[in-house]
Amino acid sequence: MLTSPIAEPVRAIVEARHGDPFAFLGQHAGCADGAEAKGRCVRALLPWATAVSVIDPNSGSVLADASRIHEAGLFVADFPKATEPFPYKLRVTGADQTVDLWDPYSFPPVLGELDTYFIGEGTHLKLYEKMGAHMATHDGVRGVAFTVWAPNARRVSVVGDFNGWDGRQHTMRKHPNCGVWEIFLPEVPEGTRYKYEILGADGNLMPLKADPYAFYAEVPPATASVVWDLGDYAWTDQDWMDRRAQAVDRQAPISVYEVHIGSWKHVIDAETGQSRPMTYRELAEVLPAYVKRMGFTHIELLPVNEHPFDGSWGYQPIGLFAPTSRFGTPDDFRHFVDRCHAQGIGIIVDWVAGHFPEDAHGLVWFDGTHLYEHADPRQGRHQDWGTLIYNYGRTEVRNFLLANALFWLDKFHIDGLRVDAVASMLYLDYSREADDWIPNKFGGRENLEAIDFLRRMNELVYGHFPGAITMAEESTAWPMVSRPTYLGGLGFGYKWNMGWMNDTLRYIGEDPIHRQYHHNELTFSLIYAFNENFVLPLSHDEVVHGKRSVLGRMPGDCWQQFANMRAYLTYMWTHPGKKLMFMGTEFAQGREWNYQTSLDWHLLDIDYHRQMQDLVAALNALYQDAPALHRHDCESDGFYWIDCTDYQNSVVAYVRRESAEPDADFVLVVCNLTPMVREDYRIGAPQPGWYEEILNSDDARFGGSGVTNDRAVALPQEAHGFPQSLLLTLPPLATVILKPTGEG
Repeated sequence: MLTSPIAEPVRAIVEARHGDPFAFLGQHAGCADGAEAKGRCVRALLPWATAVSVIDPNSGSVLADASRIHEAGLFVADFPKATEPFPYKLRVTGADQTVDLWDPYSFPPVLGELDTYFIGEGTHLKLYEKMGAHMATHDGVRGVAFTVWAPNARRVSVVGDFNGWDGRQHTMRKHPNCGVWEIFLPEVPEGTRYKYEILGADGNLMPLKADPYAFYAEVPPATASVVWDLGDYAWTDQDWMDRRAQAVDRQAPISVYEVHIGSWKHVIDAETGQSRPMTYRELAEVLPAYVKRMGFTHIELLPVNEHPFDGSWGYQPIGLFAPTSRFGTPDDFRHFVDRCHAQGIGIIVDWVAGHFPEDAHGLVWFDGTHLYEHADPRQGRHQDWGTLIYNYGRTEVRNFLLANALFWLDKFHIDGLRVDAVASMLYLDYSREADDWIPNKFGGRENLEAIDFLRRMNELVYGHFPGAITMAEESTAWPMVSRPTYLGGLGFGYKWNMGWMNDTLRYIGEDPIHRQYHHNELTFSLIYAFNENFVLPLSHDEVVHGKRSVLGRMPGDCWQQFANMRAYLTYMWTHPGKKLMFMGTEFAQGREWNYQTSLDWHLLDIDYHRQMQDLVAALNALYQDAPALHRHDCESDGFYWIDCTDYQNSVVAYVRRESAEPDADFVLVVCNLTPMVREDYRIGAPQPGWYEEILNSDDARFGGSGVTNDRAVALPQEAHGFPQSLLLTLPPLATVILKPTGEG
């Protein structure tokens, strides 16, 4: 019969509501009944056991048999003569086996005082090396250290394959100074599934929670976290890492191929005979080579973070520290990155720090309180997406996100982060009605905490990982997005030029007969083209939800559609700004993108599609080879208009140049965006002499009609403010690029 000093702790332990199990379970001074007496005792909760003995860990000899003091499986062994702590293991007999186990409650804390201090302060930049599940050797024993932040929980247990998902067995130790719970479980192997069972702040049991810091997870729709060791991958990309900064410089040719892994290319599974997406390792054998052959410098991946819903394309992530298991293990993903680097291809990943989904196993109401999200839905819920918004003003939440940004650059050698939906983070009233948001402390609509967070994120990325970059998907006129924080900017390296994308796609979608009335949509971007370090995006968002593919937006019959698209892409590649193209656009896929199916690679059997692919490869090659087309993408020195006023003919002409020096190399670009061939069209020329076409989107090799200008000479007749000019034949629906030959 239990005596009163111990009765209540026993009930709390067996009912899984004890907030400090390490104070009761394991080895302690005193006797089994809790009376103040000499000696020591060992207590263990093993619901599945029929008999328990305490044994010597070296010899295996029995030191004492334990008594069951509660029918729920609480065992106690007394050692009345013991005066000091001693090492031990437990020999546990169940229904059909006997095993020797280390007692998790015999191990000291895994986290040190410095760790708990920095975690509590919210300044632990390598939080991912302490939080989550880590393979570790602790007190000479191999196992897994589990650590989770749940400051308001009454009790947290780790459950999984190792304990039959029984939350009574492995209740964790709490560090009150930082709200973190931890436990070391000996001999748990890599690959073990687990979750956290949390008794919330209100005393109610929460749905089982996945580990916010897990490096790996079950393949969805399963939701358990999986123990994985990130410590033993042998990278082979040091040469790339040493030189990658040159590839992302503002004066470098940056051309990005945007990829959704699950739908780039499908293969037939050898076991099932069914079509399926490629794995990370399968992609590693073909995607980098394809991207290199096409002349792109980087691959941008739609979010690779673990996410529950395929239809979110990864933009509603739950496992921010885990590459999705849909395509393989974390090491498989690292192999993919390694192989891309071997081909000289950089990897940018879409990073979602603006919101997270409400799935019960995720961050929502994590410890029975609004821990990661704002409590007030006017601050904490996105109306458009039905997702929750991080509380950027909470130090621990900021630390979680900042450490995650650094994690991908550190552990996966990622070369850049493209931050999704930045506008939704910057504005408190983003997509909200007038009475559905809360002003900041100054009465404004700016999210001051988010602004501070983004600035800090950029400072950390550029400060800790030379050669890495950040890009912002920011759709408003927020100033200085890609300017340094010390000048008052947000600190991003680049910003997507959403205005250019929207205006030009709207323009090129007009019937050519109407384009003269929309001429400003083609030219307006040059008013602000150098306010930021811009990337010109033709992204996945432009080929879904009824918007049609880029080819599908083009007016006219089949030939005109392809001609319009060729002219548009050539205009894009000669317009100031780095380039980004979503997969499938390079060969003019006709249908909208569908995340569930492969791209239509069979279209390459058709001349027009194969020739479009050839054009994109040629554009990328020219973009890299001609400094005039990339060196001053982000500066006004690299561009000037020859004529932007001929709206009646829908013709524009401009110069891209290597520098503002008088003798700098340059190319001359002329766009004729009507289906009429224009003979003897006069264009002012920056210098006299002969010019040659270096690319013509109407070239027959690209599927055009073959109206070309082999050579042209600039004669001394004034036009467009120049003392000499060219008489050109402008092909229909085409963009022509010319370069002086140096011949007088």
